[in-house]
Amino acid sequence: MNALQSSIIWLGMANLLGFGISAIFSGKIKLSRRFFLLPYVILTSIFLYFYFESNSLISKEFWTHNWIYGLLAGLVIGLILMKNILSQPYSQKNKGLMLFFDIIWLGVIYGVIDGLFLNVMPVKAVYIMFGTTTFGNSSIGVIIIGIFALISSLLITFLYHIGYKEFRNNSVMLVLLGNTLITLAFIISGNPLGAVISHTIMHIAAVFRGPDTTLQLPPHY
Repeated sequence: MNALQSSIIWLGMANLLGFGISAIFSGKIKLSRRFFLLPYVILTSIFLYFYFESNSLISKEFWTHNWIYGLLAGLVIGLILMKNILSQPYSQKNKGLMLFFDIIWLGVIYGVIDGLFLNVMPVKAVYIMFGTTTFGNSSIGVIIIGIFALISSLLITFLYHIGYKEFRNNSVMLVLLGNTLITLAFIISGNPLGAVISHTIMHIAAVFRGPDTTLQLPPHY
C-alpha cells in the first residue's frame, strides 16, 4: 500500500470515527459532557496512537521542527480565540477541586485531543499523501497542498460536530471558522504545537467562562 492509499484510508477512518462518536454518545445516548469525554478520549487516543506509531514517515522531527514558531503561533491564535469566548454568556459555577478537575478534563485533555484529532492528524495525512511526489517543490504547489490540508481538517471537524444535534444549524460555521485559525497555526508555523496549544487555550478559557454556555465545549442539551 502506497502513501496515497494509506492516507486516504486513515482519513476515511478518522471522519467515520469522529462522526460516529458524537452521533452515538451525544446524539443517541446523550451522555453528559464529562462522561461523553470518556469514549471520545479513549477511542480517539487509540486511533491517534496507531496512526502516529504505525506511520514510518512521521519522525521525531515532526514534533520538534520549528517548535518555537509553533509555540508562538499557538499562543497568538489562542489569545484571539479567547477574546471570542469572553464575548459569550457567562455560566461558570464550579470552584475549588471541581474547577481544577474541569480545567484538566474539559480544558487540557479535551483540548489536546481535539487539536491532535481535528487539526494535526488530517493535515499530516495530506502532507504524507503528497510527500512522495514533486508537487511540493514549487511555491504554488506548497500553497495548494496547504489548502488541501486545511480542507481535510475542516471536513473531519464538520463531520465530528454535526454528530452533535446542537451543531446541525448555522452554528457549525462558527466552529469551522475557529478551527480554520487553529489549523492554520499548524500549517503556517510548521509545527503541531500551533494547533494543540491554541485549541487547548480555547478550551481552558471556555471552562473559566462556563461550559454550559460556551460553544467550544459540547455537548450541550
